[in-house]
This record gives sequence, C-alpha cells and structure tokens, in this order.
Amino acid sequence: MDPGPAQPPYVVAGFSVPRVMFQVLVALVPVLAVQIHLFGMSPLLLVAVAALVAVACEALALHLRHRSVRPCLRDGSVLVTAALLALAVPPTLPLWQLALGVAVAVLLAKHAYGGLGQNPFNPAMVGYAVLLVSFPLEMTRWPAPGGDWDAMTGATALDTLRNGLRQSYTMQEIQAGPAFGHVGAMGGEWINLAALVGGVYLLARRIVRWHIPVAMLAGIAVPAALFHMFDPGAHASASFHLAAGATMLGAFFIATDPVSAATSDRGRLVYGAGIGLLTWIIRTWGGFPDGVAFAVLIMNLAVPLIDRYTVPRIYGHAGQ
Repeated sequence: MDPGPAQPPYVVAGFSVPRVMFQVLVALVPVLAVQIHLFGMSPLLLVAVAALVAVACEALALHLRHRSVRPCLRDGSVLVTAALLALAVPPTLPLWQLALGVAVAVLLAKHAYGGLGQNPFNPAMVGYAVLLVSFPLEMTRWPAPGGDWDAMTGATALDTLRNGLRQSYTMQEIQAGPAFGHVGAMGGEWINLAALVGGVYLLARRIVRWHIPVAMLAGIAVPAALFHMFDPGAHASASFHLAAGATMLGAFFIATDPVSAATSDRGRLVYGAGIGLLTWIIRTWGGFPDGVAFAVLIMNLAVPLIDRYTVPRIYGHAGQ
C-alpha cells in the first residue's frame, strides 16, 4: 500500500528555521554581555535599534513583494542579521549610520536577491562593508574599556598595529600601547572569548558544524605563526590574530551562514580556510585593519566554484 506523501522520509524534526535562529541569538548573549560590561549600555541600544530597523525593512520588503508578512517575520532570520551587525560595529557608531547599514543588509543584500535562502552574500557583512567603506573613521574608533568614553583609544589594535609597522616600529614597541591587552586587543580579547563560548554552544547544539570554524581559525593562525616565527618584529603572533578583531564572531556566526557558505564538508573546509587566509592577508598588507567582512564576501563569490569541485557527484551521473 502506498503511504502517499504524508510521511516524507526527509523531514528532520527540531531544526526549523525559527529554532535555529533562536539558538544563534542565545549564543550571541555572551558577546552582548561582555560588550555591555566593557562599554556600558550603548551596545544594547545598538542591538535594539538594529532590530527595530531590520523588522521594519523586512516588513516593507515583504509588502512590496506581495508576500505574507507575519510568517516570514516569525522565522527570526532578520533579527540575527541585525544582532550580528550591531555587535560588529563600534558602540560609538551614530545610530543613523547603523540604521543605514541594517537597511542595506536587509533590503539590498537579502531581498534584492529573493529573500531568505536566495542571498549569495552574507547580509550582515554586506551592511558592515558598506559602513566601513562609507564611514571609515567612525567604524575604526572604539572607546577604551571601562566606560570612560573620553579616553578614546583612537583606533582599534589592528589599525594601530598596521600603522605602527608602516612607521617602522617593532611589534614589541607597538604592543606596549594602550590599545593592546594580554593576548589581543584591549577588551577585544574578552569579546572574542565570549564569541568562542557562544560558538562552542552552537557546536554542542549541532546548529553549526566544525568544518568552517576550524578551517577559518587555522587559515588565520597557520600563516600568522609561520611569519611570526621567521620575523617576530614585523608580524603579530597567531594568538594575537585569534584574539583580535572579529575573528571568533566571524568563525562561528558569520562564515557559518548556511545560505552563502559551501555545501559539502570538503567545500566547507576550503571555504573556511580561504576566509581565514584572506583575513590574515588583508590585516597584514591590506588597506583595512580587520578584513573578516571582505574575506567572507570574497569567499561567498567563490562558493559556486568550490561546490562545483567538492560536492560529490550523483551516482550514475557523469560530471558536467
């Protein structure tokens, strides 16, 4: 007797889009908590404003596309985009600039390509890249940890490192400055640790798989360690790169976006390693201090090629 279509064997219970997005938001709580501890309540305000703007843009786009608004808003994907962007920008960023970045992420990077599941680029990183290119000064200035906003460090540790090396200072002289902590950036090392905790939670809950995070971190750490070993006065250590910038946030929350990432296990390893290597290259020789956003977007472009050579062929069908 034919059971009919009512019993599909391909349904995986418990991994709906709303559940996955909720787990990601839970995993981001440690990052938000550490930022609040370091910088006061401004990060919470940024997250709230980003969420409101994101929901409004999502509703507008769905209305213009003649799609039902309520079911799509319930999936929580737009809230994840808003939270990632808000936690990646400096807490001193003007709210109107954050709103612009969120609007670009939702309207241009997501809905211009057809909405959830259709976007070839990570929406949060598109918004971040637009803000970084448009407002480089505001996007690279973070307040000193502890809430003393008058004691501005001026630039991030990565930016300070890049400028110091260009002025022929040694690593030891540069890292003696106030922008640096015990391992990475002052305050930034704790934010990266919080993102690592959230990432381990996602791995334990099977929301993300290990391939992309491990490959990305290795892509950063291996060349950093090699260059530091041969010339420690001109190249930062692997531990510094892992604890600075948006390394952990990128590895566990951004690069693992299932829509814009590679699909096979081998492809994910190549994809993650490429992001890590490009991040280190941009940090070392590029024109921007961090590089995670641009590395992710470049590798998003490479995903079709990666999938072409890494996705297993269907049995009985010759490769095209």
